[in-house]
Amino acid sequence: MKIISHRGNLSGPNPKGENKESYILRALNLGFDVEIDLWYIDNDIYLGHDEPQYKPSSELIFYYHNRLWVHAKNLNALTFLVENKNLLNGFYHYNDKYTLTTKGYIWTYPGEKINSKCVIVSDGTGTEESIDDPFGICTDYPIELQSFLKK
Repeated sequence: MKIISHRGNLSGPNPKGENKESYILRALNLGFDVEIDLWYIDNDIYLGHDEPQYKPSSELIFYYHNRLWVHAKNLNALTFLVENKNLLNGFYHYNDKYTLTTKGYIWTYPGEKINSKCVIVSDGTGTEESIDDPFGICTDYPIELQSFLKK
């Protein structure tokens, strides 16, 4: 099962570090995939949850493309992801129970039915009692989840 760090978090939410390139790279270097929040404004890419905050290097986006799960935060970002769907795995959602990524995975809201094509968005530590063999779990607690799964 793929473990995906939510915005680069490793052991819980950290709003001051989330979506910063150094924070994301730390999670990638530990072997986790990472979900990032992407904005596309005036032909530039930015990262940030509620607003565009950080301009990432092109190396982050294009070198690590196969390990990033890219959450489009505006229409231009979603258009950018669709135009680069052969490279980037992206999606847009707001309150949807399910949404399809550009690579054909099902990004899944917590508590919904799942199958082997689903990525669960965990609302806790990721150590849910029943994990029905999803493709992956996106969590703020990837280190704890990794330890839990090794038991």
